[in-house]
Amino acid sequence: MKSFFSKVSILAIMLLTIFLVSEAQQCRPSGRIRGKKPPPGQCNQEDNSDCCKAGKMYPKYTCSPSISGNTKAYLTLNSFEKGGDGGGPSECDGKYHNDNTPVVALSTGWYNGGSRCLNNIRINGNGRSVVAMVVDECDSTEGCDADHDYQPPCPNNIVDASKAVWKALGVSEDNWGGLDITWSDA
Repeated sequence: MKSFFSKVSILAIMLLTIFLVSEAQQCRPSGRIRGKKPPPGQCNQEDNSDCCKAGKMYPKYTCSPSISGNTKAYLTLNSFEKGGDGGGPSECDGKYHNDNTPVVALSTGWYNGGSRCLNNIRINGNGRSVVAMVVDECDSTEGCDADHDYQPPCPNNIVDASKAVWKALGVSEDNWGGLDITWSDA
């Protein structure tokens, strides 16, 4: 009988440990940002980008989901060209990038302070795969201001990609904008 209670106790401790570890790996909002109405003509809606709405509360994140060999993410469309909806030059190199080049911005947690700058990632989606270079951060901590083109903060699971990435994945242009994908460091 004593052996039975020992085994049950060990099992309970193991289950509790697994629960606590998985709970610790969750990425929760770190706060909220109140939206401001953009000044006329100040929010570039190229590629169907959202503009902040006055008074709306937007979550912000300092983390992203844990990275694995096939990290689940949501692919969005971004222009990295001057005058495009990506705003200013890329964080990694201070340059603009042609939309025909496979480049991406990662949510703040995955961007990890620039540790992935100018490194390649492999993106899998639509039954295809493409390698793209990380050139920017899709800021999950700030937004709704001039520096962020009056767009809300990025969700914590975004790979924001150039048109070249969408083309390489074979997604028809009328379906560009949002796609469930997986990615990994290349």
